[in-house]
Amino acid sequence: METFNHKLNTYIESWMGPRDQRVRGMLLLDNYPTTFALTVMYLLIVWMGPKYMKHRQPYSCRALLVFYNLGLTLLSFYMFYELVTAVWYGGYNFYCQNTHSAPEVDNKVINVLWWYYFSKLIEFMDTFFFILRKNNHQITFLHIYHHASMLNIWWFVMNSIPCGHSFFGASLNSFVHVVMYSYYGLSAIPAIRPYLWWKKYITQLQLIQFFLTVSHTVLAVIWPCGFPIGWLYFQISYMFTLIILFLNFYIQTYKKRGGSQRKHPQNGSPLSANGHANGTPSTDLTAPKKLRMD
Repeated sequence: METFNHKLNTYIESWMGPRDQRVRGMLLLDNYPTTFALTVMYLLIVWMGPKYMKHRQPYSCRALLVFYNLGLTLLSFYMFYELVTAVWYGGYNFYCQNTHSAPEVDNKVINVLWWYYFSKLIEFMDTFFFILRKNNHQITFLHIYHHASMLNIWWFVMNSIPCGHSFFGASLNSFVHVVMYSYYGLSAIPAIRPYLWWKKYITQLQLIQFFLTVSHTVLAVIWPCGFPIGWLYFQISYMFTLIILFLNFYIQTYKKRGGSQRKHPQNGSPLSANGHANGTPSTDLTAPKKLRMD
């Protein structure tokens, strides 16, 4: 196994260049096979979980959902605050920032971005809650693609470009997750759920996030500073896949279904933009089945 890891790491370095030595020794970052194996396990659970739950009653998970979403809300706020303050007071260049500036600033950004990478592993639980609560309609291609790809992409980011221009997308995404996970945490509390109205706007916020990230990445292409150009092109390409998939989700969920419900309202069901999420009851069959996306 050690020989295999050495050969794989050698191949990875030949492909992406020398690995950043500042992340050596950080949990899960020294060897890629661990991250890859965790992703394969995730995909296996996604495949086998619904089969296992098929003839079983769904679990409520209400208390656990409140705790889980609260924890991710606090973690997301911590990452957003630490990244913004680090780059602001550290004098990062907004248009383009290389991966080597003041060591104390870079090291702080690296430490926070490690938590961002690790949070992508924690967020696998989003899917596991869907499985346990038998909300299988929410386990879409977009959901699986986004969760599985982000963990792997950020392993390579942390080993190649763990600071500098990489901060922006993670900062924005952390802010969006503060809004999103706070919503899902509150929606797990039945008494509060009727007062939650901003589910639709979370998807809009996510789309704005992707467009802003693309714009910020393009700035570094126009005004280069030594940040690896290949990573900039990759980020732009990946963001466009998310824009296409999330825009399709938004249209299918809020435009087409909204128009259909206005023409053919269901008896006894409110025309609500909020549907199933990881904090809403899996047995609510009258609400339109909206998908939770991150």
